[in-house]
Amino acid sequence: MERDGKMGVHLDSSKGFGVSRLEVLEGPSGRRRRTKAERARIAAESMMPSVTVADVARKHGTTRWQIYDWRKQLRKGNLVVPESVAALPIFAELVVDDSAADAPPARGASDVEIVIGDIVIRAGAGADEGQLTRAIRAARAAAS
Repeated sequence: MERDGKMGVHLDSSKGFGVSRLEVLEGPSGRRRRTKAERARIAAESMMPSVTVADVARKHGTTRWQIYDWRKQLRKGNLVVPESVAALPIFAELVVDDSAADAPPARGASDVEIVIGDIVIRAGAGADEGQLTRAIRAARAAAS
């Protein structure tokens, strides 16, 4: 490894005293080069429920502002989430409303009702998993 001043060094001293990890990035700029797929995957990870951007940034050795930029690019369509990530199931919180338990079901009522922000998705017994997955993803994209 050359010591010509063209290396980037990342010091992680978040665990108290001293340096707990030393990461040396070689190359002319000392910066990581991420593919579009990696950037999209990291941005998508930061959009998951109960995940903070700061934690994702720390995990991947980048800044929060970089992830916010990648999220913006993802929304604009400049980055595309890889199929391997897009195909993963994403779960929404299930809330049972006991106040309506005593009322008889209305005619034509849906079997499942999913609320994401101010968006409500109602699905009948005939809805398949693919349809629900696409509807949930579209609602989350619209809500963010």
